[in-house]
Amino acid sequence: MDRTATFEEHRGLLFSIAYRMLGTASDAEDVVQEAFLRWERAADADVASPKAFLSTVVTRLAIDHLRAARTQREEYVGPWLPEPLVDETAPSPADQMVLAESLSMAFLVVLEQLGAVERAVFILREVFDYDYAEIARIVGKTPEHCRQVLHRARERVVAARRRPTVSREEQERLTHQFLATIATGDVRALAAMLADDVVLWSDGGGKRVAARNPIRGSMRVARFFAGIWRKAPPDVTFRMALVNGQPGVVTYLAGRPYHVMVFDVADGLVTAVRAVVNPDKLRRVPDLH
Repeated sequence: MDRTATFEEHRGLLFSIAYRMLGTASDAEDVVQEAFLRWERAADADVASPKAFLSTVVTRLAIDHLRAARTQREEYVGPWLPEPLVDETAPSPADQMVLAESLSMAFLVVLEQLGAVERAVFILREVFDYDYAEIARIVGKTPEHCRQVLHRARERVVAARRRPTVSREEQERLTHQFLATIATGDVRALAAMLADDVVLWSDGGGKRVAARNPIRGSMRVARFFAGIWRKAPPDVTFRMALVNGQPGVVTYLAGRPYHVMVFDVADGLVTAVRAVVNPDKLRRVPDLH
């Protein structure tokens, strides 16, 4: 068996699991790399199925990493948002609807409310369709315990999740319209595009200027964006992009990524805005060419 070639066949799946577990691409890549090292050292007798072996290693590493990261995230300056994936790993909406939705920033934020094992069980079952026997072996629990864990996790996710009610095309149209309205500086026109209870989360991580607390309400969010536009330097550039598989915006200063933003849309209005400004989370975003 060509160990490297076999691992590469499963790399996409392993990264997908790790990223959904951790919410950061850099950490997910570290977990996948560690899994590769363990894969190379594993005895043939321990590998009945490469997929099962690698899924187990990645999930357990991610559980350990997530537990260790909890304290850091509790001490994080301002709102914590996932590291955005821009113009990459976007599943086809035709046959992977669940996979695509599970990549969205809104969904990943909801998953932050789950414990590490809860998150693993939920992701493996609901997103990747592993059976209960496989999940039980991976997380070291019984199948019945995993069923109970999944039931609780589903209830928490459903209670927190506000599902979009528009197509990707409609979301893209509204994103274009939002950017065009910002450029006019018309606060009332901008507010008219926002739901009354819209919320803006801005993740600067204490490294760039960002709102330390969520901004709520259509007029407050509209004024926030209008104020940013008035202060924007002349070399600012906006580009539409796929952000975690859904339409979003990348802001560039002098050709370097400065800001990634994605909207939740329902009933023709923007219901939530998630903006990542922390430079550590923008390292994978390519420069503007």
